[in-house]
Amino acid sequence: MVPSGPLVQKQAALEPGPDAERKPWRCLVFYLCFYGFMAQLRPGESFITPYLLGPDKNFTLEQVTNEITPVLSYCYLLVLVPVFLLTDYLRYKPVLVLQGLSYVAVWLLLLLGTSVRHMQCMELFYSVTMAARIAYSSYVFSLVRPARYQRMAGYSRAAVLLGVFTSSVLGQLLVTVGRVSFSTLNYVSLGLLIFSLVLALFLKRPRRSLFFNRDSPARSGASPSELDRMNPDAPRGAARLGAWRDWTLVRMLRELGDSLRQPQLRLWSLWWVFNSAAYYLIVYYAHILWNVVHTTTVYNGAADAASTLLGAITSFSAGFVKIRWALWAKLVIASVTAVQAGLVFLMYSTNSIWLCYVAFVLFRGAYQFLVPIATFQIASSLSKELCALVFGVNTFLATVLKTIITLIVSDKRGLGLPVHSQFLIYFGYFLVLFVIYLLGAILVIVQHIQEARRAPPEPGSPAEKAMPMLSTQSSGLSNLQPTAPPQTSPEQHPQPEAKA
Repeated sequence: MVPSGPLVQKQAALEPGPDAERKPWRCLVFYLCFYGFMAQLRPGESFITPYLLGPDKNFTLEQVTNEITPVLSYCYLLVLVPVFLLTDYLRYKPVLVLQGLSYVAVWLLLLLGTSVRHMQCMELFYSVTMAARIAYSSYVFSLVRPARYQRMAGYSRAAVLLGVFTSSVLGQLLVTVGRVSFSTLNYVSLGLLIFSLVLALFLKRPRRSLFFNRDSPARSGASPSELDRMNPDAPRGAARLGAWRDWTLVRMLRELGDSLRQPQLRLWSLWWVFNSAAYYLIVYYAHILWNVVHTTTVYNGAADAASTLLGAITSFSAGFVKIRWALWAKLVIASVTAVQAGLVFLMYSTNSIWLCYVAFVLFRGAYQFLVPIATFQIASSLSKELCALVFGVNTFLATVLKTIITLIVSDKRGLGLPVHSQFLIYFGYFLVLFVIYLLGAILVIVQHIQEARRAPPEPGSPAEKAMPMLSTQSSGLSNLQPTAPPQTSPEQHPQPEAKA
């Protein structure tokens, strides 16, 4: 019989159909991924350097290298922490709108600016867009349940990578096949960015965040914060009394100090700081190097597209690497760092633009191979909210280091070196890192071998299994000898049943 009446109504109320639950989920995923894809469509970005050095703007190589580009590192350091805090305090959407407005300002200054000061202001707005990227990666997790975090991360990351790849390919096709000028390409980028800004205005604003907005639902009508959801049994009374030492961020900073005792956390955090600083300097100045090596044929978009595709492949393949990271992590880092050092030296020494492109693509692929490994190694031993703080601190320290290097090497108030000399400095930087990681790997392996020699055989090992057999054989041989057995008590002498 088919149930009917109140029973059916009760079951329908307790068990909503899959379509009612799946439809909002699919719509939300589609809109977020579509926005993430459209926000990356900037086909003129790969050709900003030749645009500035070309007849449209007619800046000199020294102005672009030593006066305009260094401003990006300085401004990024200034805006990183405020934007990080505002992202959580304002609940993501306002910062995404700010990012869209900053992108529009960047391209307006590119098209209408005429002086070095205008281009420096352009770098300021571009640094805001870079700092606001965390808003999208955090925002997508605030709208879904924790059970869907992994799927959401995959969808959003795929949308961003596809957008970057499409943008680079589109820009290269418009320049090479369509013979579109760099100025027209920037107008196309401006139109696409205005459209993505309109999309950001219709994003749903979440009611909770990671660090702030922790009021109870009864008081503010908001959903519990992510920290409350992750720790439902944690005491909340003291935290809501306003004591500074119980504030979420302050408590997490104390927990961060305790977490630094973990060797793997220290290792991968240091890698993140030192390698990321040099990596982004290479990315910033590679386009300038290309313009010096070869000024006529421009395939910057193709190089960016290939590096994005290779980075996605290496990031995906890194998830299948299964080794004892506590033992081999430093050796893996040393090997990748040695490859990076060799590729940077190739970019410095070659006069072929194609070798320069290939070295750049492989360099970015090598870095992207270690990023998901470092992310997993750091996040595996931390809570979700503490993990976000660790990555924020690592990014800030890498930015500080990058700014110091920029001030000494690139800025005209420092050494003001030409771009080729800068790449020689970066080669030495990676070479020093390689030597340090290699020495650390050798030390870890030697300690492991010494501990393995001193340690007793593990239960169940071949040596452990062989010991009772050898003992039995020795006792059997001793029984064949005519000597009298020693006098032992009944408790000390094994009985036949015990031997059997």
